[in-house]
Amino acid sequence: MYDYAVLWEWVMIAARWTHVITAVAWIGSSFYFIALDLGLRKTPSLPPLAHGEEWQVHGGGFYHINKYLVAPDFLPEHLTWFKWESYATWLSGFAMLVLLYYVGAELFLIDPTVMELSVWQAVALSLASLGGGWLVYDGLCRSPVGRHPTALMILLFGVLVAMAWGYTQVFSGRAALLHLGAFTATIMSGNVFLTIMPNQRIVVSDLKAGRRPDPKYGEIAKQRSTHNNYLTLPVIFLMLSNHYPLIFATEFNWLIASLVFLMGVTIRHWFNSRHARKGNPHWTWAATAVIFLVIAWLSTAPMRGVPEEATLGGRAARFAAADGFAEVTDIVTGRCSMCHAAEPGWDGLHWPPKNVRLETAAQIAHEARRIYLQAGITHAMPPGNLSYMEPEERAAIVRWYRSVAG
Repeated sequence: MYDYAVLWEWVMIAARWTHVITAVAWIGSSFYFIALDLGLRKTPSLPPLAHGEEWQVHGGGFYHINKYLVAPDFLPEHLTWFKWESYATWLSGFAMLVLLYYVGAELFLIDPTVMELSVWQAVALSLASLGGGWLVYDGLCRSPVGRHPTALMILLFGVLVAMAWGYTQVFSGRAALLHLGAFTATIMSGNVFLTIMPNQRIVVSDLKAGRRPDPKYGEIAKQRSTHNNYLTLPVIFLMLSNHYPLIFATEFNWLIASLVFLMGVTIRHWFNSRHARKGNPHWTWAATAVIFLVIAWLSTAPMRGVPEEATLGGRAARFAAADGFAEVTDIVTGRCSMCHAAEPGWDGLHWPPKNVRLETAAQIAHEARRIYLQAGITHAMPPGNLSYMEPEERAAIVRWYRSVAG
């Protein structure tokens, strides 16, 4: 009943849903604890060694929370650790990276007009950048500059800009911005797995042994947690960027991605200031709006796409040589290319949806799987069947694709 492409699509759906669920859990807990930490207040009734307290109301009940910078005199019987949200988010995100960009490297990861790479070379570069990125970041945090928060943040921003530009010199635009998000998310999850949690375990071990924990472990964890706080919103933007060609397929996509990190800082600064009861710095929203308008202007630069005579190789070559390809080419150019063109002919469209172009036989062969799923198996395309694709035409697309994919 189900063929490989359909089953694979459901695997992707499950991986994406899992990633969204775990990301919501991680971001929610992260934002909550940052807000809680900033809202703490010192009062005369604080228990010994407590740093601050916060009263909150939710769900009809009242919560009284105390924070200890180092640790209390005793270890509570029930201690909740917040870690699996981070781990599950990174693991599910990496699973999606493998399923979409590694398995589908020829279609989504590699762009011959950017750099000629084999699949293994592209995957190796991807993995090396993620692992190497963590090592560079962690080294900077542990270096002398790590003791100066503002200088460290400026230096880290420079690293992110360099990575944004570097990815666009190696991968397709879509993959470049997605990788920048994965690069940043790896730093964030690495902070939890390799720094914050180990430091908390040291504190707990000291308590069990009757030793006074060193406060430096809490200070280090707080620094990394603050970094995660400011990096969260840009990561969300970058993870969504692959749906919008105006972000990933333009000449200045690396600069757009870099500016997004600044918007993350301005937005979070407003929330952090408010939670710390230091006022409402509304100038941050004006700064965010200006940066957003600059991004929108940069997106008007010439859009990159599949070359008119894309090189046929691998699966694309087999689809081009398959029986029925000529018929499918006629169907697609007649029913789809008025929108999926370098200059769409449909009123209101100024660029091809998802930056998918279907004007030439080579482009159609490259997009075989999408055409099969969007216009063969399902009726997602054309939208509302505005170009009146007939059932027989959809059946021809299915026969053609299955003659190669089985």
